[in-house]
Amino acid sequence: MPYLFGGLVLLNAITLGYYLFLQQPSTTQTLKVAQEDITQPLAFTNSAKYIPPMIGTKD
Repeated sequence: MPYLFGGLVLLNAITLGYYLFLQQPSTTQTLKVAQEDITQPLAFTNSAKYIPPMIGTKD
């Protein structure tokens, strides 16, 4: 039984190492759309002109 458990742990470590370090992830359509959205320039709006005036007077 210890050999079976040790073998499963070793197999798990090998499988994890393969998926973490050797296999390159494939780019899905959803990921491509998200990357295009990130790289597009954003529209800038100056929000300072929407700030209401200060109430009261300065002394």
